[in-house]
Amino acid sequence: MVPSLRGHAAMLLFSVLVAGSFSLGSLAANEISPAALNTVRFAIAGLVIGVAALATTGLPRSALVAPWRYLLLGGIFASYFVLMFEGLKTAAPVSAAAVFTLTPVLTAGAGYLLLRQILTGRMAVALSLGAVGALWVIFRADLQAALAFEVGRGEAVYFVGCAAHALYTPLVRKLNRGEPPVVFSFFTLLGGLGVLVVWGWSDLWATDWVALPVIVWVTILYVAIAASAMTFVLLQYAALRLPSSKVMAYTYLVPSWVILWELALGGTAPPALVLVGVAMTVLALLLLLRD
Repeated sequence: MVPSLRGHAAMLLFSVLVAGSFSLGSLAANEISPAALNTVRFAIAGLVIGVAALATTGLPRSALVAPWRYLLLGGIFASYFVLMFEGLKTAAPVSAAAVFTLTPVLTAGAGYLLLRQILTGRMAVALSLGAVGALWVIFRADLQAALAFEVGRGEAVYFVGCAAHALYTPLVRKLNRGEPPVVFSFFTLLGGLGVLVVWGWSDLWATDWVALPVIVWVTILYVAIAASAMTFVLLQYAALRLPSSKVMAYTYLVPSWVILWELALGGTAPPALVLVGVAMTVLALLLLLRD
């Protein structure tokens, strides 16, 4: 399999795993502080990735050159996750996933500013189509709400997190100095963990860990292993083989996967009109993936 196809396969799995964090996260978001949850999440993910790195490539000393890179990238990703769970306190999973699909538009801009990656006409059309589809879902197919720009607090908070996420993808390509994805991911997670410990220190001590509902621990383990450790490696693996805009194009699949996750967890499907917006995001993905 050629490198580009491996990158596409990695991002397809990435979209499935990320979708699960929306559905599970909405069930746990109001039970624990986002900073406390993500501190434990980064610690577990770092342990998993660290073991994987030692078992495969090792942790070469050369990877510690310019450690500020990991603090910067880890801080950006930590901000994204904290704001995501803060947003999920009030935003519906499918609606939050739609906000996530605005990330490719932001990533394309960041890719140009940081890497001078050029946006073609077809890609611009695809990103615009995906953005319209995302907004249709965010406003729940309510044209009056869209015209009045009535965005929920949860969606607005999460959008700020997505802006941070958009910077992450091109920065990986710019700051990576040949480190294997698993090694780069490990040190990035350590950087993020350091930021989160400082950020959420009071929340960590204030949380009654023994009394937490089971769904919180299920969510922590899922987001740590599947939606952190695995997606960190998948994202960085793909970012080194595909243009930033194509990497983030796979976020357009997330609302569709979230709908399936919601049905699997006993939820209900969104109204038919909302599904029109989801279909538009899928069409945007297909346009972006064409060479």
